[in-house]
Amino acid sequence: MRRRVLKPGDLARLAIALLPMALAGCAGPLPEPDLKQAWVDMSKPPSDYLMADRLDETRVDDGRYFQVTPGAHELEVRYDFEVIGGGGRDTGKYRRSCQLVVHYDAFQAGQRYRIAAYSLGFNPYAFLQDAAHQDLAEAEMVYCWP
Repeated sequence: MRRRVLKPGDLARLAIALLPMALAGCAGPLPEPDLKQAWVDMSKPPSDYLMADRLDETRVDDGRYFQVTPGAHELEVRYDFEVIGGGGRDTGKYRRSCQLVVHYDAFQAGQRYRIAAYSLGFNPYAFLQDAAHQDLAEAEMVYCWP
């Protein structure tokens, strides 16, 4: 019987992959939306990780959503997704993490929005959408690693 030998970084990749499940298990129920504010949900493919990070450059307490006053805001999210193959000899899978920011000037009280994210190859994409899933604003990539 052949034994699998762990390579450097295997445990780190496993920890990163399990982190969303661990955090989801600890998360309490979402609060009731404040009808005097707008609510922004996160939407992403099941294997990816998308969390609210900053609202108008201030870190948020709960990364599962944004709740914003009416008007203009800057929403920053962290998006982690799987990339397959890097060319050359490295053809394995690894996770890529990106900070994305959405600017939108017309949030309305009592309305539901969502940030929908996906990736194509090494590139992340995200859009702010209204309740009918119509695109309102495209996210800009701030930076990615690795």
